[in-house]
Amino acid sequence: MKKGIIILSLLALFISCGEKTKSENKDEIKTTEVTKKITEQPTLALVDFDTEAGKWVNKEVKVSGIVDHICKHGGKKLLLVNNDGDVHVESETRFDDKMVGDEVTLVGVVKEFKVDEAYCLQKEEDHLQNHKEGTDSDEVYAKKLEQIKIYRDSMKVAGVDHLSFYSLDYVSHLEKQQIN
Repeated sequence: MKKGIIILSLLALFISCGEKTKSENKDEIKTTEVTKKITEQPTLALVDFDTEAGKWVNKEVKVSGIVDHICKHGGKKLLLVNNDGDVHVESETRFDDKMVGDEVTLVGVVKEFKVDEAYCLQKEEDHLQNHKEGTDSDEVYAKKLEQIKIYRDSMKVAGVDHLSFYSLDYVSHLEKQQIN
C-alpha cells in the first residue's frame, strides 16, 4: 500500500511539473509572438507617408514604390514614387543605378527635418552672406528668399511653429521587380 501511495505521489509530482513546464512554454511562445509583432515594421503607403511618418520618427517602416531617380552626386539618395506620392531615401552607401525603374519595397528609418523660425533666420543670414560674396546671383538670392517666405507663410496658415519634412534612412530592400 505504501508503495502505491509513493508511486501515486511521484506520478502526481511529474504531472504537475509537466503542466508547469507546458504553461511556462506557452508564456514563452506568447512572449515570442508579441516580440515578433513589435519588431515587425509597419507598411506606410506613399499617399499617407507625409501624414503618418510623424508617428514613426526614428523607427523602421516599409514603403513600396518605383525607384524614379538616384542622385548623380554620389548615388546615396533616391526618390521612390508611385501614382499617389513619393519619399526621399538616403543611404550611407551608393545605390545601384540599375535600380532605377524597379518596383521595390524598402525598409528604412523615418527621419524628420524641421523648418522653424530659427531655421529661416539662419538661412536668410547664410543666403545674404553667399550673395555678398558673389556665390549667389541676384536671381538665385531672390529665389532662396522666396522659399523662406513660403515656409513662413505655410507655418502661419497652418498655425504651427514648424514644418516637418520626412524622409527615410535606408536599411534594406525586400523585393525587386523590373517595370517595363
